Amino acid sequence: MTLTDATAPPEAAGAEAWIRICALGDLEIERGRAALVHDTQVALFLLHSGRVFAVSNLDPFSGAHVISRGIVGTRQDAPTVASPMFKQVFHLRTGACVDAQGKEPAHLRSWPTTVRDGAVYVKWAGRS
Repeated sequence: MTLTDATAPPEAAGAEAWIRICALGDLEIERGRAALVHDTQVALFLLHSGRVFAVSNLDPFSGAHVISRGIVGTRQDAPTVASPMFKQVFHLRTGACVDAQGKEPAHLRSWPTTVRDGAVYVKWAGRS
């Protein structure tokens, strides 16, 4: 798991900041990586297009921090990740559950990302 270089505590509720997570080269295409941002585990995914997505690493169905180990795919041209636990599928853009495998849908938190000067940043809003 990557530990961020954010040394200050999260901003007050409602405040936003871009936090550097890792170098783009630390990510592998279509393989998830987990990062710890303050006290929240974030799953990062780099796609073939070069786009990076950030969603919660906490699987809402199993309660385990495993989303970064999920299987990347697509549903109707939208990038997705399937949980390695019970195989629920989530949109990487929004965190919405698109296949709850017969359970009540739940979602993953998602964060905006950007890549600047070869580094991946996540837009962090207050406490998670």
